[in-house]
Amino acid sequence: MAAKCVHKGCGKIFTDPDEECIYHPGPPIFHEGQKGWKCCKPRVLTFDEFLKIPPCTTGKHSTVDDTPQEEPKGADAAAAAPPVEEPPAPKVTPVATSAAGNAPQPPAAPAVSAPASTPAPAPPEEPDSDDPDLEIPANATCKRRGCKAVYDPNISRDDEKCQHHPGQPIFHEGSKGWSCCKRRVLEFEEFMKIPGCKEKTRHLFVGKKKPEGEEILEDVRSDFYQTATTINASLYLKKIDKEKAKVTFTAKTVEFDLPTTDNKRFTKTYNLYAPIDPENSQYFVLGSKLELKLVKADGTSWPVLRSDDKWTGERIQEFFVWFGFEESHTLIP
Repeated sequence: MAAKCVHKGCGKIFTDPDEECIYHPGPPIFHEGQKGWKCCKPRVLTFDEFLKIPPCTTGKHSTVDDTPQEEPKGADAAAAAPPVEEPPAPKVTPVATSAAGNAPQPPAAPAVSAPASTPAPAPPEEPDSDDPDLEIPANATCKRRGCKAVYDPNISRDDEKCQHHPGQPIFHEGSKGWSCCKRRVLEFEEFMKIPGCKEKTRHLFVGKKKPEGEEILEDVRSDFYQTATTINASLYLKKIDKEKAKVTFTAKTVEFDLPTTDNKRFTKTYNLYAPIDPENSQYFVLGSKLELKLVKADGTSWPVLRSDDKWTGERIQEFFVWFGFEESHTLIP
């Protein structure tokens, strides 16, 4: 009788219990933006890269999940099992009037105001459909997030129903969920079982055929945090050719021309939310990203990085106080 292996990183349908199984015996680890498995060393930044980390252990298929669970730490130990609810909207404090009946006076502004944070534009979605000229390999799995359907040549493509998540994964203060729907959970296993919130006809098994020559990237994932004087931004792009990379600063823009050593190129101009000092702004090419240090020209608090970024009102903030100085980190899923 056919059964599905529940080992992490496997998930194959098997009939022979003695068949070789390659999987992750350890639990997943998410720490300070890095993602990986406790049983092996690779650490990556994006969730899609995490899902592609090759399994590290060979064994036998199983229908019983024997992955050890990490003990909760700190506040997580007291966390309840039910899904985490969205935080309530902040209450508005009424303004007091003076005893003499004068007009109400607004409260004094705090010394350092915390800017509202907002997700940056999401990375480009996968192609909407498979290229009809490409052959779908046996046992291919749907590429859309949250859908684990396996290709079945005996089912008509027009009868396929793909239940998936069009948004990005969000991991914040122990809770886990998707930006496209509201449910939040505490355990990784629960997160992986959150059903897709959008349905499409036909799965995405192979996508579009890659064009010959250099691949032009439309956008890359980014995030930023700010201090009173600087904007510190990261653009996540691997294998940037440091010798050929060009970043040009002006008072209101940053222009990028970033070729990579694997035949990709990202070219774009960011129209910034507020003016910067181009002479003192800097960039640094790292292994998996480009870092920007933009010096503010007027000390304005930035709710978004680019002037055309849409502010959805969703706020995901962290605050750090170092020797009396408050720093707001804008976290982008």
